[in-house]
Amino acid sequence: MSELPIKFQTLATNDARRIGVATLNAPKSLNALSLEMIDLLSDKLADWAADPEIVIVWLEGAGDKAFCAGGDVVGLYRAITGESGDDDFPTRYFTAEYRLDYTLHTYPKPLIIWGDGIVMGGGLGLMAGGGHRVATETTRIAMPEITIGLYPDIGASWFLNRMPTGVGAYLALTGAQLNARDAIDLGLADRLIPHEYRDEVMKALARASFDAPEATVRTVLHDYEERSRAPQGQVMLHLDAIQSLVDAASATEAVKRIVGDNRADEWLAANRQRLAAGCPLTAHLAWRMLERHRHGSLAQAFREELNLSVQCCRQGDLAEGVRALLIDKDKSPRWRHADVASVPDEDIDAFFTPLWPAQSHPLRDL
Repeated sequence: MSELPIKFQTLATNDARRIGVATLNAPKSLNALSLEMIDLLSDKLADWAADPEIVIVWLEGAGDKAFCAGGDVVGLYRAITGESGDDDFPTRYFTAEYRLDYTLHTYPKPLIIWGDGIVMGGGLGLMAGGGHRVATETTRIAMPEITIGLYPDIGASWFLNRMPTGVGAYLALTGAQLNARDAIDLGLADRLIPHEYRDEVMKALARASFDAPEATVRTVLHDYEERSRAPQGQVMLHLDAIQSLVDAASATEAVKRIVGDNRADEWLAANRQRLAAGCPLTAHLAWRMLERHRHGSLAQAFREELNLSVQCCRQGDLAEGVRALLIDKDKSPRWRHADVASVPDEDIDAFFTPLWPAQSHPLRDL
């Protein structure tokens, strides 16, 4: 019998309470988030929230390579192309994923995310919602949707807007890779604890008493924190350049500035190359979503992201991007538009056509 794609266990604490531990258990796929994993984790989190014996929850990924490298884009591809015969899969998948992400953001008990290794796309959606988000020296974060024809979703329309001016837009357009120092600087992680301390942290939590759970968790995590182990960050080092590049009135202008920049820096160069080869439509969708949710709530962002993500499956470049990157692996996607400047406004507008009236929206209760 094959193992479930998520392992659940509970550990006793010093005061006869319990720690709920959930481990994403698909290391061969870098713990990419399937619909089964989403459903299992959602159900268990609801059980633990209602269980008075469970005092805190810990979420991690199996293996040494990744916490979670993203969502099930191959499953989405098969639904879009008709291969799976499940036309409704994108709606069910994104609805369940965003509901889970919102649950994490609003969870009633201390929630520790051990964000070790690769944290991408859907994995960042999980990490972003944690009350105690731990990065390690191996953490690598990115939202590379520009490369597959989606856009930064999983609440990014909301949390990218809460970074220093311009940074969220730059990350959305370029899919820039971030390390632990960047994650802490940008509010995507709260602490850096070295990878090798994982077992010691867990034992310390088990030895603790939890009359004041939040305070206890903060104390234990603080005891193992070593920010000096973080690598050199890139975002704050290049903040002035980033802000000047995206200080633009439109996505077209911002992309022109980024791609045309000639600073001799390896990180900036990789970002502009990724954007130059990326999906032109994605750049517009990402830019517009950040504009629309600059001052909105997280729930509002998730509701519109659901609409937009399903629309991306129905009329966008997502299937082509996944084909080129993961199916045929020829790395040469044939985007519908030649470049960002050639995308008509009406093509962008079409993605924002509501799929459901407000009273029947699948996430109306958030």
